[in-house]
Amino acid sequence: MTHDDDLDLFSDARTERQRPVRPDRARRRPPPPKKKRKAVLWISMAVVLALIGLGGYLGLKQIMGIGDFEDFAGQGEGDVVVEVHDGDSTGDIAATLTDAGVVASSRAFVAAAETNADVRAVQPGYYVMKTKASGAAAVSRLVDPKVRVGNLQIRPGSQLENVTKGDGSVAKGIVALLADASCAELNGKSTCVPVEQLAEVAKTGDLVKLGVPEWAIPDAGKAEPHRRLEGMVMPGVYDVKPGATPEELWKQLLTESATQMQALGLPTIADDTGYTPYQVLVMASLVEREAIGKDFGKVARVTYNRLRESMKLQYDSTINYVLDRPAIRTNESDRDKVGPYNTYDNTGLPPTPISSPSEDALKAAVTPEEGPWLFFVRCQTDGTSCFAVTSEEHDQNVDLAGQNGAY
Repeated sequence: MTHDDDLDLFSDARTERQRPVRPDRARRRPPPPKKKRKAVLWISMAVVLALIGLGGYLGLKQIMGIGDFEDFAGQGEGDVVVEVHDGDSTGDIAATLTDAGVVASSRAFVAAAETNADVRAVQPGYYVMKTKASGAAAVSRLVDPKVRVGNLQIRPGSQLENVTKGDGSVAKGIVALLADASCAELNGKSTCVPVEQLAEVAKTGDLVKLGVPEWAIPDAGKAEPHRRLEGMVMPGVYDVKPGATPEELWKQLLTESATQMQALGLPTIADDTGYTPYQVLVMASLVEREAIGKDFGKVARVTYNRLRESMKLQYDSTINYVLDRPAIRTNESDRDKVGPYNTYDNTGLPPTPISSPSEDALKAAVTPEEGPWLFFVRCQTDGTSCFAVTSEEHDQNVDLAGQNGAY
């Protein structure tokens, strides 16, 4: 019997039934290229790393308080004096203000300072700040020049007491300048220390405790009370703290001056001069008051030469020092006045410096210019001096000075 199967009439249908077609396989697309798969992999890794980094940052921020800081509101309350030290960074200033109760946190000040470039120009010194101020308010106040206090500037040739100029005006001396620098307004009260109190401490205070260098104490201690600190304050810019006592103000000023003197080599630079460090300081003060800078070396040499010859110095500056005036020349009446500073009457150096000598004057007193000069006179209107070896030459220079209208 022949079967339909043997005729193979339905072979295609059977094959279809035996091998069913899977719909999903029929629709599968070819795999993506390898480069595309790698790009997807790298992007995925980057996303994962970014999420890890973000999580770490948020955790660190939570732990350290980054971006979240305490800050007061408003312009502040009471007055307080704070000091900015030389070399302070913004962070250092912020820490000082935080400790003083000016700002609630260092971060409050630093964050506000980031938008104000003037903070980087703040100079060392004392500033009147407000307590419990916002970081922004503290920054704005600190960069205001009007809140800086206690600044003291001593010019070369300054002396302790006031000097009356030829026109009748008064140039304040160191004592008066220090009194001015002590002034500030704190919570409606003045911190000014009167001139009289500072002068009294200068006359009676313990020289060691006031900060006078050890090498200067024997000579300064023998001077007239109101002149014993003369020459002990070096020219320069100082910052003194308003609210300090008279003793504290003098100690700060004299201690810083002593440090400057030491930096210039005192007392050892006097070793080869034949004079004590204090005498060198006296000579430097004479040079400062008798000449302009370019003549310092020659005037110092005249001083050495006249002292060596036991000649009277005959410096008008020493006469005028006692009279508290800066006139170049003196008259016969002035020169007839008896006293330890009359170098027309006395031989040798005066008992104390007559001014605060500059660094250049001090260097000239230690290493004077070589020369045989015994005389000098200010012979030009710009202050230039003419030097002479003999009295005849000197007389000619005096005549020249008169012709030039130098005095």
